[in-house]
Amino acid sequence: MSSVDIELFKVQKAHKVAIQIGKSHLQALLNTSIPEGWPQFPEAFDPSNEESTAWPSYFILCPSEHALVGNGGFAGPPSETGEVEIGYEIAPQFENRGFATAAVKEMLKYAFSQPEVQAVVAHTLAEENASNAVLRKAGLSFVAEVPNPEVGSVWRWRISRNV
Repeated sequence: MSSVDIELFKVQKAHKVAIQIGKSHLQALLNTSIPEGWPQFPEAFDPSNEESTAWPSYFILCPSEHALVGNGGFAGPPSETGEVEIGYEIAPQFENRGFATAAVKEMLKYAFSQPEVQAVVAHTLAEENASNAVLRKAGLSFVAEVPNPEVGSVWRWRISRNV
């Protein structure tokens, strides 16, 4: 597959407020189209949650289509052992087009440019699905099934700096 055209755009508090008011406000702020069915998890855009400047959340934009295709980012700063967690969401009409893989690769590039990061982890539902394929394509490996209070259990994926 050829290179996918994406831009990771840092989420600011004004964007979070716009999402709460209505997606048309976000569309005006970003000057791009906002897909139906996005975001699946609007609580991720709670304006009262402060964004880390070093470990931000991003909008995943496709400049060639003038569209927001999803969002992703870091769950917070690295742990004491140097692990940082990533997550992402792609709007349904943009799935299976390489946007998630491209976004994960960009987040990995950023994470490993930070000297304190030794590994990047991600979690998926404990079943074969498209997210598994995304993480494999980006170089992450399945590590274990781990308990999760919200869904019972999840699969943990990891890539080390030394890979």
